[in-house]
Amino acid sequence: MEDFTPLINLQGSRRMKNEREPLLSTSDNSFDATNNEHQHLLARPDLRSSPENMIVDVGNDNDSLSQTASKEDPAYGSASDAYDPSMHRTLEHPTTNMDTMIHLLKGNIGTGILAMPDAFKNAGLYVGLFGTLLMGAICTHCMHMLVRCSHELCRRLQVPSLNFAEVCSRSFETGPIGLRRYSNLARTLVNMFLVITQLGFCCVYFVFVAANLKEVVAHYFFDLDTRVYLLLMLVPMVLLNLVKNLKFLTPVSLVAACLTVAGLACTFYFVLQDLPNTHTVKPFASWAQLPLYFGTAVYAFEGIGIVLPLENNMKTPEDFGGWTGVLNTGMVIVACLYTAVGFFGYLKYGEGVQGSITLNLPGDQFIAQLVRIMMALAIFFSYGLQFYVPISILNPSIKRRLHSEQAQLIGEYLLRVGLVVFTFLLAAMIPNLGAVISLVGAVSSSTLALIFPPLIEIITFWPDGLGKNYWVLWKDIAIMTFGICGFVFGTYTSVAQIINPDLH
Repeated sequence: MEDFTPLINLQGSRRMKNEREPLLSTSDNSFDATNNEHQHLLARPDLRSSPENMIVDVGNDNDSLSQTASKEDPAYGSASDAYDPSMHRTLEHPTTNMDTMIHLLKGNIGTGILAMPDAFKNAGLYVGLFGTLLMGAICTHCMHMLVRCSHELCRRLQVPSLNFAEVCSRSFETGPIGLRRYSNLARTLVNMFLVITQLGFCCVYFVFVAANLKEVVAHYFFDLDTRVYLLLMLVPMVLLNLVKNLKFLTPVSLVAACLTVAGLACTFYFVLQDLPNTHTVKPFASWAQLPLYFGTAVYAFEGIGIVLPLENNMKTPEDFGGWTGVLNTGMVIVACLYTAVGFFGYLKYGEGVQGSITLNLPGDQFIAQLVRIMMALAIFFSYGLQFYVPISILNPSIKRRLHSEQAQLIGEYLLRVGLVVFTFLLAAMIPNLGAVISLVGAVSSSTLALIFPPLIEIITFWPDGLGKNYWVLWKDIAIMTFGICGFVFGTYTSVAQIINPDLH
């Protein structure tokens, strides 16, 4: 996932008790069960007045679901069967299918797509080709898993919608008795990995912008160390992320999206010229390099954090799933783009391909330098959106410890500055772009995209909803095993390459 991955809305209070903010998952999910039968007969309100829809899936600070129905309620079965969560969502600005498709594409296409040729180098041309398509299919299936579990838990609890952390927490809370005590731990783990993932993205953004600016300045003027550019970026990055209202960042986000599209188009123009024969590159790399490929590939596909906010805020959520639904259509486009960039980028530049394909573009052409500047600006402007995820998760705990409004305001600004400086220090310590991307993918993206969804599905439907001969259980165990192996070996290999960049 990654660029624009998190779509976040940090407006504080709700306008109405049962009102869902656009693409929002930080709000209270309480629901008046006494009006269920009457509301079920009514269409969902279409209140179009929200100015913002750039949001993300983050934890719920107010736990109001503890008072909702549980499996132990006498009427649990019949009430949950009759309850349709989508009919009880009050949306200020419901999104159309096309809106949702655009957000899905934006949430999955970012710096990861420019790193795919480097991923193919670590896998080989044909292993990368089929492996990327397979990875896309697995990640898409895990997204469907999460949506299915969300629907099931919403019916059980009789609430309109849940976010990622709530789905994980409530699956434990309504699952096997022995696991219910771990529901709060499950919520904490999801939020923790969301923070790690987003801060990892921010580190990648720092390194990406600095590396591309270094190439441009070195071509026209003088050569400086990458850390100098990181230092020069620090103050502008801090100032950008002191902006608290996403409404003011929406134009910046639009500019970043336009620059990304233009940069990718120009990159394809260079890559598709004078392609060599496929025999000039390796069809299969060494086994030792495959973990690096895994980390980069899962980093690129990690857009699972935006799936529930998108589905929760659709005007027609029934169009999200299905074989020809919004999710499958969008992810097919994403998988094809990633595969095309990786395949042709590696074929074009071979073993000399770098952590971002923009660094391989011919330096003697003005358009190539312009592409580097456009992509650097696009990623720089996108940092603020990624940054709102950890802020929205960590800031409530800061506010609880501060009593006056002025102290809370100062505390939030200090948190913002501190996190930007923290990502800057990490980026300065590890300026190897390819290794950083692989490490973030292996550590956090694999956990959110490949480990949590099958675990949630097993617990949610245990023991009677796992299919004949428990085929769902074995399928989920296989995906979890794949994710755990990628986590362990990908992390080890990425750290080894960071410590020793010349290690092969």
